[in-house]
Amino acid sequence: MPQHVFASVEEVLHRLADFFVAQASQSVAARGRFSVALSGGSSPKKLYELLASPAYREQVPWAETFFFFSDERNVPPTDAQSNYLMAKKALLTPLSIADDHVFAVNTLLPPAEAAQAYTQTIKSFFGGETAQFDLVLLGLGDNSHTASLFPHTNVLHATTADAQAVFVAEVDAYRITFTAPLINQARAVAFLVFGTDKAAAVRRVRLGERNIEEYPAQLIAPAAGEADWFMDEAAAAELER
Repeated sequence: MPQHVFASVEEVLHRLADFFVAQASQSVAARGRFSVALSGGSSPKKLYELLASPAYREQVPWAETFFFFSDERNVPPTDAQSNYLMAKKALLTPLSIADDHVFAVNTLLPPAEAAQAYTQTIKSFFGGETAQFDLVLLGLGDNSHTASLFPHTNVLHATTADAQAVFVAEVDAYRITFTAPLINQARAVAFLVFGTDKAAAVRRVRLGERNIEEYPAQLIAPAAGEADWFMDEAAAAELER
């Protein structure tokens, strides 16, 4: 897994933004569009704000970019915990992204129905061909989860490339998530991880013995190549021990 370690969070964000620009440009040149699955949480919010800033907003072919979500909380789209709402405020609205370029999970449906509907949305977008996103952005929890692939949940054993509902006991809530097989079909996968609180999880996922029940992010192994990890020195601190 290629790792890109930088001294500051700001540099991590800029280098991942550069990676995003490159993937977008290559995808549009090759296929006429760029499909990206966004991640939620506070870390990617900083990335999205940077991409929408004057430094980057003119570098990406936004009119040919289509947005999905690798996971979503089972809350209304107006809820403060919604990954869609965060991305909308940080990235989509500032860039005036057209509504038909954004594919959010319909969380007004029951979780299982929402996941089934999202799977169909993805299949329709790819026209019956393999659902191969150009880029999937991921984070890493301090418990080694990524997307909503949490430790000791049934979705860890999914064998189908789709979206599934999962009840996460530790947060006492349902989530809708891409399965690992769907993520692993992507042309590129990038992790964004920073902060000392993530160092132990980074070490477990990258250097620990394979144990997907405890370290679900170990499931991420893109068929097209290795995932790229963008980290600051604090998050990577335990890799050299």
